[in-house]
Amino acid sequence: MNNNKKPSSDMIDYTGKKLVALTFDDGPNLDITPLVLDKLEEYGVVATFFVIGKDVSEDTKPVLERQLELGCEIANHSWSHSYMDKMTVDEIKEEIQKADNIIKQMVNVAPKFFRPPYIAVSETMYEAIDLPFVNGINGLDWEAGVSAKERAEKILTEVKDGDIILLHDFSGNQNTVDALDDIIEGLLDDGYALVTVSKLFELKGVDPNVKNKLWTNINQ
Repeated sequence: MNNNKKPSSDMIDYTGKKLVALTFDDGPNLDITPLVLDKLEEYGVVATFFVIGKDVSEDTKPVLERQLELGCEIANHSWSHSYMDKMTVDEIKEEIQKADNIIKQMVNVAPKFFRPPYIAVSETMYEAIDLPFVNGINGLDWEAGVSAKERAEKILTEVKDGDIILLHDFSGNQNTVDALDDIIEGLLDDGYALVTVSKLFELKGVDPNVKNKLWTNINQ
């Protein structure tokens, strides 16, 4: 028997716990995403990864497989990470479908959520995309000048029950990896359970399929 095996989320007691979903954008890659997964595995927590379709390949397939093995969730962050708010309906649908297709091809998963690149949205996008739109509180972690400590402090100062936390695992983003110890430990010490986006909605009893809604907090 493997005593190190992470318990199923169905076996975890969430009673009395505040809930938060840790999410990462702009992977997968072979340098930063595995380091993020190392941190998640170390603490026995999960996250949701909003992946860029064009970066999903046979090379990065093992990274996605590991995400799933750890109980994490894979979601859609478009095919090319372009501004989609100026695109036509057909262009928008192609961005979503191509990303969905490659994820399905590599790891047989159909994403349940979408995060718009640059959080740029339009009425056309809402009409063309069937997935719930997800935003999140952030630690400005796409800015190189923001230190690991500052990233963690910003998240821990702002976070509240039902939040989605938006971080990035793009290539070279070591400061976010370095911030994860403080972020995860701070959340756990403050009585939070870290869950996937799907689990957050499920446990809160909230239907994510709300028209023209960009989710940051499940309670709002």
